[in-house]
Amino acid sequence: MAGRINDDDVKAVRDAVPIDSVVSEYLQLRNAGGGNLKGLCPFHDEKSPSFQVSPGKGLFHCFGCQEGGDTIAFVMKIDHLSFSETVERLAAKAGITLRYEEGGYNPSHQRGERIRLIEAHQAAADFYVRALESPEAEIGRKFLAERGFDQDAATHFRVGYSPAGWDHLTRYLRGKGFSDKELITSGLSQDGRRGPIDRFRGRLMWPISDTAGEIVGFGARKLRDDDNGPKYLNTPETPIYKKSQVLYGIDLAKKDIAKASRAVVVEGYTDVMACHLAGVTTAIATCGTAFGNDHIKILRRLLMDNGSARVIFTFDGDSAGQKAALRAFEDDQKFAAETYIAIAPDNMDPCDLRLAKGDDAVRDLVEPRTPLFEFALRQIVGRYDLETPAGRASALDEAAAVVAKIKTSSVQREVAVQLAGFVGILDQEFVVHRVAQLARWSRDKGGDGRGDARGGRGPGGPQDRRGGAPQQAVQASTAPSGPALNLRSPAHRTERELLKLALQKPALVSPAFDAYGADEFTAPPYAAVRQCIAEAGGAERGLGDNREYLVAVMDAAPNNTVRSLVTELAVEVFMGRTIDETYAGMQLVHVRLRAVDRRINEVQGSLARLGSNVAPDDLAAAQNEVWVLQQYAQSLRARGADAL
Repeated sequence: MAGRINDDDVKAVRDAVPIDSVVSEYLQLRNAGGGNLKGLCPFHDEKSPSFQVSPGKGLFHCFGCQEGGDTIAFVMKIDHLSFSETVERLAAKAGITLRYEEGGYNPSHQRGERIRLIEAHQAAADFYVRALESPEAEIGRKFLAERGFDQDAATHFRVGYSPAGWDHLTRYLRGKGFSDKELITSGLSQDGRRGPIDRFRGRLMWPISDTAGEIVGFGARKLRDDDNGPKYLNTPETPIYKKSQVLYGIDLAKKDIAKASRAVVVEGYTDVMACHLAGVTTAIATCGTAFGNDHIKILRRLLMDNGSARVIFTFDGDSAGQKAALRAFEDDQKFAAETYIAIAPDNMDPCDLRLAKGDDAVRDLVEPRTPLFEFALRQIVGRYDLETPAGRASALDEAAAVVAKIKTSSVQREVAVQLAGFVGILDQEFVVHRVAQLARWSRDKGGDGRGDARGGRGPGGPQDRRGGAPQQAVQASTAPSGPALNLRSPAHRTERELLKLALQKPALVSPAFDAYGADEFTAPPYAAVRQCIAEAGGAERGLGDNREYLVAVMDAAPNNTVRSLVTELAVEVFMGRTIDETYAGMQLVHVRLRAVDRRINEVQGSLARLGSNVAPDDLAAAQNEVWVLQQYAQSLRARGADAL
């Protein structure tokens, strides 16, 4: 059994891999001010970015769903890895060799399942690439050449070939130390009568990578007439490959998709190759399944749903392509981007178009022209005879039901007006009314009735203009007993600012802050964070390695709720414009002064309740305490932070 990873090595990994570079592999980040970055949260659906990353602190936090932590926590969450698997992956990225407390240096059999399966796929990809150079693979090279792809293209996309024998890859991977169980689990091999055999045989192979660029599966194209399998055969569902959650080419296209706020969705592997070689480097494709919700989530995180974002679908003009377009239109509103459709002349796909008319024709094809909603509605309307009243009525009924699904009222009205023109109904307001009526009926029957699907701000949105977290996010973090946090409360607002200072700028509040007790914080969640800071060594510890300090505070948290609040406070912007010693002193004074006033009221209240039943010595002690506290309060009001 492997021992635990050496603590110094964990720290080295955490420090060596910048959190923004890791998060950027999964979503687009933009400047959020104050040294922070923001993007659409990968852990929950949202219309506006509430996910923040603080590169200087090595932390992330979502103000919508409350997920937060450091680089290791992010990778663990998004890729469903164990702590050890995550540290091993990041260590490999940083070139750090890990030590284990109970002996040995990172032996391969100690690695987690995901890492082993990824390594098996990497080894398989290398094997397939070399096999493409073999005499047997001439048929595969000819297939590529006939479609306009030379050796450089094959190398760029890591296209390979799976030998036609029963177990060439299986024997190769066994020699690399992979067990039969790992090969079956990976989907690279399958059970045969005498043991594992290769799943892919005699086919052209495309590696399928996830957003982080790790190979998780393969797409295999039939080459021979005696191959009785399907034209395309993909990796089956495995612990690392979910066909509804992968997009071929996303590893190559993601940077340009984010940069250009544009994505081109094509249908096949060769179409992606053709687009990229023609200069359309934002092209991606689904892998043997329809474009669906999970694919949309991947693209939305890269596009950031800004107003200029564009998604262009290239479907064949045949009936199957039309059906695909209608399915895509049903999901259209899940984008905040504008969606378009591109159909090449003679229904050619991008690969055929490039062969026939060159790179310029491919680039011209994907220039946005026809909005997807217009294409979809024309497909519906085109099935009816619009020369007759009955035909127009039937076309309107079917198409209006589709338009009624549009959540944004202004967009719904605009599309309804255009629908009137498609159908040939002069009374536009009649069509608008019909669509609105269908929309109301749908909501009354149990529709979700949510607001603007094209970027409207709702619960779980970004920070408000005051710099605090949204009310929903604040209340979500109040698992410790006590009243809900309320940023309208001066006490809660000041306590929050002081904790943010202690976490983000400890030099401004240390050493005074470390003399504050948890009971000086009226909100139980804030008292819990104060206790975590104390257990981590106090704010004074943050004067050294701030990242190490924040990790220690998070480690001291008794549960995920408190840990989430720590990350939230560690990345949230301050309410003040100038954050200096004067500002910090104000927060220290306000929190202490309220605590002193509360204590005075408590003592005076107790004396009032007891009346004449108080012993003389106790009465004198209480009166003296009140006098001392009143003098202290007066000094705080007069001298400010100098009186602390």
